[in-house]
Amino acid sequence: MDNEKRVQHLVERLGYIRDIFGGKHNENIELLATRLAEFSQRDTGAQGENGPALATLEDLFTFVERKLEAELTPMDKVRIVRHAQRICLRDILENVYDNFTEIGGKDEYSIDPSMLIARAYITRRSGKKTYHQPVMVIGQEKGHGEEFRNGGSVKPWGNAKALHYMKVAETEGIPIHTYVFTPGSFPVEDYPGAAQQIARNLYEMAGLRVPVIAVFSEGGSGGAEAIGLADRRLMLSHGYYSVISPEGGAAIEGRLRHGQRATPELIEKCAQQLRITAADNLRSGYIDHVIDEPPLGARPYHFDFFRTLRQEVIRATDEVLLGVKGFAPLRAMALRRRRKTADLDLDSVYVRWSLSSSAKDRLVARRQRKFLRLARAACKDRRPVMRKAASMWWDMWWDVYSTFKYDLFRKHQQKIAYVLEEVDAEMQVLKEKVLKPWRRITCALPGSGGACEDTARDLTTLSEWDETEQRNGNWSYVSPRAKQDRAITCPNAATHGCLDLWAPDLFGEFAGVCTSCGHHFPMEYQWYLHNVFDEGSVFEFNAEVEAANPLSFEGFDVKLDQAKQKTGLKSGCVTFEARIDNTKVVVAMLVADFRGGSVGAAEGEKFIQAAERAKKKRYPFLAYVHGTAGIRIQEGTNGVIQMPRCTIAVRRYIEAGGLYLVLYDTNSYAGPVASFLGCSPYQFAVRSSNIGFAGPGVIKETTGMDIPPDYHRAYRALSRGHIQGIWDRRDIRANVKQALLTMGGRNLYYR
Repeated sequence: MDNEKRVQHLVERLGYIRDIFGGKHNENIELLATRLAEFSQRDTGAQGENGPALATLEDLFTFVERKLEAELTPMDKVRIVRHAQRICLRDILENVYDNFTEIGGKDEYSIDPSMLIARAYITRRSGKKTYHQPVMVIGQEKGHGEEFRNGGSVKPWGNAKALHYMKVAETEGIPIHTYVFTPGSFPVEDYPGAAQQIARNLYEMAGLRVPVIAVFSEGGSGGAEAIGLADRRLMLSHGYYSVISPEGGAAIEGRLRHGQRATPELIEKCAQQLRITAADNLRSGYIDHVIDEPPLGARPYHFDFFRTLRQEVIRATDEVLLGVKGFAPLRAMALRRRRKTADLDLDSVYVRWSLSSSAKDRLVARRQRKFLRLARAACKDRRPVMRKAASMWWDMWWDVYSTFKYDLFRKHQQKIAYVLEEVDAEMQVLKEKVLKPWRRITCALPGSGGACEDTARDLTTLSEWDETEQRNGNWSYVSPRAKQDRAITCPNAATHGCLDLWAPDLFGEFAGVCTSCGHHFPMEYQWYLHNVFDEGSVFEFNAEVEAANPLSFEGFDVKLDQAKQKTGLKSGCVTFEARIDNTKVVVAMLVADFRGGSVGAAEGEKFIQAAERAKKKRYPFLAYVHGTAGIRIQEGTNGVIQMPRCTIAVRRYIEAGGLYLVLYDTNSYAGPVASFLGCSPYQFAVRSSNIGFAGPGVIKETTGMDIPPDYHRAYRALSRGHIQGIWDRRDIRANVKQALLTMGGRNLYYR
């Protein structure tokens, strides 16, 4: 490199340092600027004459960068991963892998340029043999200032493209390497929908039968989870992984209105409290290993870093495969030894990147167990020790009982029943042929009374709904608002001409439903507890699992105490067993009254235990969303990790034969919809509810788009295919019963 290029490189490094620190450490930055200006003003002369001085200047830059590295704050690291000079996925493909072919589109002509897919291979040599090991590389691509890539913010169809090629890799039996470089997903509801597609990705990744390795640089909430559910999760030392951006957290904590901006001090404070750095996530167990970067972050010219990254992704892939394979003690020992030493040359240790069918089963089971163990310590469980022990023994009893009843006794019982049904069906045909002449004679005789016509009519006409099922306004629970002596105006009065409604009628007999247009006013969660399920059948469990403040977020303990006192609940999720017309179900209810129904570690743990309980007892599982604002930001990554955890619990339940129903009410947004709710094959909504990935304000702020007022309405979600039906509140009991009988069948659990 000649002197002119070396000087230009120092100019870029100086600009990078200024961008990262944004007004901090001015004395160090000014020192570098002054020395660089002095050198530039010199007479250029021969290249050899200025070489030593330029080398000294380069050493000064390196010294200052190392000094500033020790003083980096979490927000400084956020600015590092956002910078245009930060390494991108294309740099990694060119420097880490030996060859690759980009698939799924090219640059701005791709279906979504923010999501890059490549079929690559890594060459390894063992003795005299050379092995080319294929791998599917999937990740968000930010580029270096390429605007058409949308800053790595992936649209729903980009995540769908990623899922498609994950399934291709599974078919081909090759490992998947994902690279997370995203501030978050692009919040649009156009089909397939941001939340629904992330939910599909999570559900499918939980069961992929090939190794998945994820490398995190910028992990923004649901966008990161779309490709982040992996067997090994590595993280670059200057990266961040968070439930929300520091600016977004500051806006919420500062209660800023539209157009207002948080102060730099508040943003720095939120970045610190959210525990978003690689070291924080490693301590929490949400990543498995931190990959050290050069001072102030890896840039495209740091070729030594790419060699380190190559060794780490190879090591992670080898460790996953050796962990589920059979006999490989020497190679496993070699991997452990090399992690403790500076020798990172894994190209000479060959591990075959393919698995047997039984090893694939072990791989999936290990991945699921890994995520289900996470974040359990981030909530409080105030049950006494004896009650915990009793609960554990009770669960073991249900495991034994269910195994005997369903896996042994009923399996053979069903085989016998199938044989008897086939024999009976054959006998019915024979009986019909024998008795057909006799019936023709009896129907023709006088005095038959038209019985034959009545039978034919019953078999060929639609059934009528049994009016006795309707409660006709006689509700077991009536909203306290029914005691208000005032008139209520429907929000649709201006467009639909609705008459004012008297509060005792509206919230009493009419169950909060406008008699003119059918608009549903929000109702208390108690209304559903008492009016949907059989009287006296609700049995709550795990009520002692309590929301906590695992990050010691300033002021959050007070807010939690206020929510607990106001609602009488200990978390935003209520789990219980109940009956609907004597059909037993397990229910997990997200309650909007408690912190907006946001999901944290306690809510996630209760949801998982509810799914496990439904699986043990072979009951249908109903998730009723009274309202949810998303993932609880004050719990940081402890909250966002509930997305893959709960999705895995749902997948295990469904794969065991369970019937999983979701019912949305009021406002349901963000992480829960983009994971364990959105992955259900049967999703319904109460009329007038809102369903989406991000609220109107967030969409306006992140995309600049003005959306119509009805953008998130349930009927728009129905038209997009995100839900399967819209129910009237007064018919929920009858509709749930009907769903259990038709979707679950006679056995309700096993198909």
